[in-house]
Amino acid sequence: MPSPAPLSDAQREAAIPAGIACIMAGIFFLTLSDSLAKWLGQFYAPIQLLFMRGALALPVVTVLVLAWGGRRALRTRYLGTHLLRGAVNVASASCFYLGLTMLPLAETTAIAFAAPLCVTALSVIAFGERVDARAWAAVLIGFVGVLIVVRPGMAGFQPAALLPLATAVGYAVMMVSARRIGPEEGMLTTMFYIALGQVLVSAAAQPWFWQPVQSQHALGIAGIALFSTLGLGLITQGFRIAPASVVAPFDYTGLIWAALIGWLFWDEVPDAWAYTGAALIVGSGLYIAMRQGLKRRGASRRRG
Repeated sequence: MPSPAPLSDAQREAAIPAGIACIMAGIFFLTLSDSLAKWLGQFYAPIQLLFMRGALALPVVTVLVLAWGGRRALRTRYLGTHLLRGAVNVASASCFYLGLTMLPLAETTAIAFAAPLCVTALSVIAFGERVDARAWAAVLIGFVGVLIVVRPGMAGFQPAALLPLATAVGYAVMMVSARRIGPEEGMLTTMFYIALGQVLVSAAAQPWFWQPVQSQHALGIAGIALFSTLGLGLITQGFRIAPASVVAPFDYTGLIWAALIGWLFWDEVPDAWAYTGAALIVGSGLYIAMRQGLKRRGASRRRG
């Protein structure tokens, strides 16, 4: 079956409601996956959870990639880059899963949402991109928000808060390093090698971390794989069919789900500082996303 043809700008504009729905549903499923990881993290090491998640999800991803793109979607000229991204993915996700066991779900999620700010900063360092003063101001405000949530040097500071911050940096490294992959490789190839890299890298660590799986946890582990695969698939589809600058801000609905689930199942209620910091992180991320969208539309009009 041939891979789907790229969508035109007009088709993307018409698909905005569907794209938003995909993003919101995908974020909801990812939050469910994170919630299960928070529960199961009491019994298994993060890297074992990641290995089991990947081992269950990889066959599904492989079938989808073959169905949409055929065997050619499995070919790559950038195997080393993909494996490096897989290692970064495992390290950053392990930090996030470990942070979930030590921090409230909403607080962990809020700190990890600093990733778009890190992407902006790393793009300047890695590719010399030009970022104007307003965008830098948004980045700085976002990091002030992170400091408010983390509160280093204050009585409320928890060293575990550095774990989701490491996740944000790792995610940014993954996004920036994706530019090292040539344009001849599409979304399907990248999706396959993210899943494959996660399995291979996490499998290498299992001799030191593996614990026998208890039967009462089997459904929870399957749920992590199912919900994370559904979530990433829906988010990928949302970005594929609709303008990224329009749908990206709906990532932040994850904070609502995280706060609600944390309250329902763990009686977690973030304090005023956490809400203030989260608002700054979200606000700066939204501002950067909107500015990027305006720049892309301006560039498109000039080319037209």
